[in-house]
Amino acid sequence: MNPLLTLLQPYPFERLRQLFSGVTPNPALRPISLGLGEPKHATPAFIQQAMIEAIGRTPSGLASYPATQGEPALREAFAQWLKKRYAIHADPATQMLPVTGSREALFALTQTVVDPGARQLGHEKPLVVCPNPFYQIYEGATLLAGAQPYYVASDPARNFAPDWAVVPASVWARTQLLIVCSPGNPTGAVMPLSEWQMLFELSDRHGFVIGSDECYSEIYFHDDAQGGPPLGGMEAAAQLGRLDFKNLISLTSLSKRSNVPGMRSGFVAGDAAIIKQFLLYRTYHGCAMSPVVQAASTAAWRDEQHVVENRALYRSKFAQVTPLLAEVLDVALPDAGFYLWAKVKGNDTDFARDLFALYNVTVLPGSYLAREAQGGNPGAGRIRMALVAETAECVEAARRIAQFVKSRT
Repeated sequence: MNPLLTLLQPYPFERLRQLFSGVTPNPALRPISLGLGEPKHATPAFIQQAMIEAIGRTPSGLASYPATQGEPALREAFAQWLKKRYAIHADPATQMLPVTGSREALFALTQTVVDPGARQLGHEKPLVVCPNPFYQIYEGATLLAGAQPYYVASDPARNFAPDWAVVPASVWARTQLLIVCSPGNPTGAVMPLSEWQMLFELSDRHGFVIGSDECYSEIYFHDDAQGGPPLGGMEAAAQLGRLDFKNLISLTSLSKRSNVPGMRSGFVAGDAAIIKQFLLYRTYHGCAMSPVVQAASTAAWRDEQHVVENRALYRSKFAQVTPLLAEVLDVALPDAGFYLWAKVKGNDTDFARDLFALYNVTVLPGSYLAREAQGGNPGAGRIRMALVAETAECVEAARRIAQFVKSRT
């Protein structure tokens, strides 16, 4: 067996199951989960219809092997969306690829980019730098690529954004891949143009690739007068004159934007030289997108009205839930995303377990999303709440959490 598999840590939800093992939640209250970041809003009917029509097409949409590069119409839909959303121009033939969700793409990109045989500075492993807390696939992909993760803590003083400026030059010298997440999971922090400029300059100096995880980019709370939609990595590059998107790959997904997590559909775009190698890896990896999923995805990327409506649902929900929780917890509306990142008194795992037992509400301990690094775990003492269910259910959960907190004081 691959010995690197022994380095993988349990996923946060497996740890949560272990935490709740033997706990009987209050049977008088129906269960409400704010733990898993899985969209619960209805999938738009036109996306489902596009898939049905593709299955019934003659010849059938299931009657042929799909190309790893995807159909030209799908890649053109990617390009048109990038132009409309970010005012950037990218070549559908050379600068983008379909992927079966951002998780798969993050893992595959890491395997493509990392050279595990590149021993630097005293035979040390190459590094993949990522935020802390983080989406655990960053760590797993790094370890299975034969590299070592380097965690950069989110800073409460910086709206929970990682402070890339504190990373030592010796770390950047060993870095082969930097993974950024903007808007961030779980904090919702969005990177400004000045930070992108700093990271691009570091990439030019040290030669590492930047993978920009942007799967939450379409759920945001500020209109144009308040800052507008989150800045994307390729958008930042274009504004800085980096029109070839050198050493940059942006990854996005339909899961949150269009409420289709089960469809497993997204795309990557950026540096044509990296995309070429990524296509080679994926051809052998065998992860081409089904033709019927391509058809539904094309329809989804071409429509924006359902995204506006979806965003409005989240805005309304957060407007009702955040004040209820802010009365009892240190929490505020994030820049973007569908999580609330709240500070709690005492141990975050005790908080989550006792809340589950007494009020039948599930939240995720923040320490499960982070690692002990540079002297601390930046997720400790915090909880992540995913406001993905319908508004009434989230409001009920918030009221229960408020009662729970008041009962502990």
